[in-house]
Order: sequence, then C-alpha cells, then structure tokens
Amino acid sequence: MGGEMRIDHFVLADFVARIFEAAACDEAESARVGLSLVGANLAGHDSHGVIRVPRYIAWLESGVLQRGQTITIVSEGPAHASLHGNSGFGQTIGPLAVDFGLAKARAAGVAVVGLRNAGHLGRIGEWGERAAEAGMVAIHFVNVANGAIVAPFGGVERMFATNPVCIAVPSADGPPIVLDFATSLVAEGKAQVAAAGGKPLPPGALVGPDGRLSADPALLYGPLDTPGVREPGRGPGALRPFGEHKGSGLAFMCEILAACLTGGATSAPVDRRPGRRVSNGMLSIYLDPAHFAGAGFAAAVAGYAGLVAASRPAVPGGTVLLPGEAERRTCEQRMREGVPLQADTWERITAVARRLGVPLPAA
Repeated sequence: MGGEMRIDHFVLADFVARIFEAAACDEAESARVGLSLVGANLAGHDSHGVIRVPRYIAWLESGVLQRGQTITIVSEGPAHASLHGNSGFGQTIGPLAVDFGLAKARAAGVAVVGLRNAGHLGRIGEWGERAAEAGMVAIHFVNVANGAIVAPFGGVERMFATNPVCIAVPSADGPPIVLDFATSLVAEGKAQVAAAGGKPLPPGALVGPDGRLSADPALLYGPLDTPGVREPGRGPGALRPFGEHKGSGLAFMCEILAACLTGGATSAPVDRRPGRRVSNGMLSIYLDPAHFAGAGFAAAVAGYAGLVAASRPAVPGGTVLLPGEAERRTCEQRMREGVPLQADTWERITAVARRLGVPLPAA
C-alpha cells in the first residue's frame, strides 16, 4: 500500500497513548510513550517515532517489555551510580535515570551513571535535551543487548547495534545544542521507514552475507510483504557503520561503555528469533558548568555557536546548521502541517489499534 498521509501531532499522540492504555499500561505511562514517540516524528527521526508502536506492543505481549517499572539502584557513590531498568519502558526509565544523574551532578559537579536492562530508550537526543534544559552538559553512549544488526568495518556478520552517541550542551540565547547520531550509516528504524515505502536507504547502507552492498531493506527484514511486525532478525544481511573504520570503532566503544561497563549485555552474540529479549544499556556523563567554567559557559557556547552559524556556506544562499537545528526546523514545520506517515506504517498501527479495540481518530 503506497502513499503518505499527515496527522496532527496532538491527535497522533493521543491515539498512541490510547493504544497503550488498551494494552493495560496506566494513563501516565501511556501518555509518556505517546508524547515521546510523536516527539521523535516531530524532530524528523521517524525511525524512532510511531512506527515503533507495533513492535512495542509485541514486546509487551511477549513479556520482553514490562509495564509500570522504575529504576533499581545497584550501587552508588557521591558522583556515580549503577542503575537497573527492570525492562521498563525507556520513556519511563529514561527520565528517571537522567534526573537521578542530574541531582548527583549538581552536588558533585560531575556524575557518571550506568544504566542496564532498560526498554527501548527511543530518541537519545530527548534525554540530552532534558539534561541541557536543566543547565547541564550530557554525554550518552548506548547499546542494545541482544540487538546486533550492524557489521563491523571489513566484516559481514552482525556484531553491533546501531549504538547512538549523544552530546548536549545548554546555550544562553536559545535551545540546547544537541548532537545525536547512530554509529550505523542509518538507524534501523530508517530501514523500517524505507520498508514501509518511505525515504529509500542510501546506496551501500547494507551488506549481504556475500559481501555485496545494497540499499534493499529486505536484507534486514526478509520479504517485505510479510504481515505483522517487521523484525530485523528475519533477513540475512546487516547494516554498515558510518565512516567506515571510524564509525565501526565508535560502535565498538559503545558496546564497551554501555554494556561491559554498566554490567549489561553486549549486542552480540544475538538470538535472532522474533520476540527475543532486547534491552538498552546507556552510560551517561553529566557535567555541571557551574563547577567548571562557571556562569559564563552558556554565553561562551552561544557566542561560538553564533560564529559557526554565521560562517560562509559552501553554496551561495545556503546555511551552516548547528547540531540539532535541522530537527528544530522540522519540528516547527510538522507542528504546522502535521506528521507525515507512510500508508503502510499507518495500516500496521491501526491494525494493532483495531485488535485492541481502540477507535481510530476522525479523518
């Protein structure tokens, strides 16, 4: 089924929340999930948006994801903590872990927080923004336990997850500056979007078991006309890292920091069966500028950012964008015009809604 539709972000967030309420999540958690997923769509990260709804519901129903959880403190000190996410929704566990780290950083100047066994944490930039809006610098390294779908540089076997890295800083005269990227050439969710008839993958985004490069998402998911939730374990191929050896090396270090150091599991070896247990690990570093550069930090950031943004573009009439600026522009546009969804994505979400007895939004 081809084509694209647009839906108001308030309507979409409410619809998603009602789906999770029908799946026995409480009202507050359902609302958090809806707002977070739609927030990713608004930022242009459709790979981490509502396309995830069918997979989240499948994880809930299989017990991979747990409702109503909180963080457990495994160990802590004045400037560090080890936390367990108890397989709870990332949209619940994520903000709890961030706020826990922020409180420690305010007191000690710096805090390092290891989180393991959290449900899918979604767009990691959301947690960077949360810290930066509180006046803190945040650095996040993430992996996906049992979720290897990326081949290392020079290889064809799945060894890494898409392993995002995020760095967020506050600025004195505007929103936080947020760098947020997957260490794979594209996020797995972008392959989902391509499989649903959305934006195609760039050439060479995937590699087959024979070493041949491809942009065909069927290498991840198997036949694309299979009904139900698309699972990357059904295909024979793998995503590739960005920047060849550089992205591959960074993905490797995400496994070390977000899995080995936090006490979680690495992305590989992996059980590739549908319904396998998948969880996120995240190592977060929080820095309070008041303990370093002091009150002038945010102004210094704003001043330097202004210089970079005002620098001469390569193309006359073009724009030099700061990290996170493209997402903000996309958000403004989609709040005005609605969130674009591929027809295939909408069909799969509404199929879940109908099965759970959730009325569809008005046309």
